[in-house]
Amino acid sequence: MALAGSGEFLPVMEPVDRALLEGRPPRAAFLPTAAALEGDERVAYWLDLGTRHFAAMGVEPVPVPVRTRDDAHDPALAERIADVGVVYLSGGNPHYLADTLRDTPVWAAIDKTWRAGAALAGCSAGAMALTAGAPSLGDHGAAAGVANGLGAVEGLVVIPHFDRMEQWRPGVVDRYRAWLPPGTLLVGVDEDTALVGDGSSWRVEGRQRAWMIDADGGRRPLQGTVDLPGVGWGP
Repeated sequence: MALAGSGEFLPVMEPVDRALLEGRPPRAAFLPTAAALEGDERVAYWLDLGTRHFAAMGVEPVPVPVRTRDDAHDPALAERIADVGVVYLSGGNPHYLADTLRDTPVWAAIDKTWRAGAALAGCSAGAMALTAGAPSLGDHGAAAGVANGLGAVEGLVVIPHFDRMEQWRPGVVDRYRAWLPPGTLLVGVDEDTALVGDGSSWRVEGRQRAWMIDADGGRRPLQGTVDLPGVGWGP
């Protein structure tokens, strides 16, 4: 499992992607679902970027163009996810991504393939959706304490782009802390950086750092191999 702060399908994250594929089939499925609300042009951008990125690595690209829940119920798209070495969810809107995939054949195929031994990765919105979710950052916040992600990782909430997020949205950490579901850890992941785990241990890989955010808002840097108590795979 890799939860990246940014950098999907870019050279800076290639070492992380190669490590995820080590010992696994050299086939990478990737879904641009989180960007669907931004329009077809943006979806096409992510599909093209992912295709070129994995092809340059000598890995077979397997684009899975899920834009809507109807797409996520398409058996043909679900079948594309079989026998891949990694499944990757790229960025956009985490709530749309989770709501689109939840309780669908495509998500069932992703979950089955991952639990059978493939790696699963999410960047930015993808990372948020794979964990307990995220608060709404618009005018109407998500209900406090209520998880809204896909829950592949339990006990964890991720703030991506952490080194820049407060500049973009002042007070964002306080918004996360006010929303945080009970019993979950809050971790910030900087850009071009990923938190990579196997269900029992986690390590920070990439250009920058990850940060543990304490209940009082204090921040502690996480580097190398780290312990995240209570964090593991969901049901």
